[in-house]
Amino acid sequence: MKTKFLLLALLGLLYSCAEEGSLTEDVSSEMIDEQTVTLQKQGVFTPTSGITVNGSVKIFLDNDQNKLELVDFSISNGPDLKVYLSKSNTPTEFVNLGNLNPATIYSIPKDVDLKQYPFVLIHCQQYNHLFAVAELIQK
Repeated sequence: MKTKFLLLALLGLLYSCAEEGSLTEDVSSEMIDEQTVTLQKQGVFTPTSGITVNGSVKIFLDNDQNKLELVDFSISNGPDLKVYLSKSNTPTEFVNLGNLNPATIYSIPKDVDLKQYPFVLIHCQQYNHLFAVAELIQK
């Protein structure tokens, strides 16, 4: 009887995992052809205490779609790291672009006004810990 209960609990656990939403699923990688896009903003990442980070961020306009690219990017390991566009250098008012993957080009939702979001944050959502901040500069 205990074996059946444990098996049922294990199966329930395996099948109860929800599918990630469109904002948190990994976005497929694509290449940005800098000859055909317009550079909108860029910034260099600075780490928070105890974190190592290298690289920068660029935001391009590509066929009426703003896209964010991490350039030569590396960071200390951490769980549940997300890429945020933020109104400040802390994760209080932000747009979650998805899971951190340096090979990913992130599409920014069309209703996001880049003038209102001058920061890109790398944030551990699970433990509410900020890893890195890049202030965006208009190009």
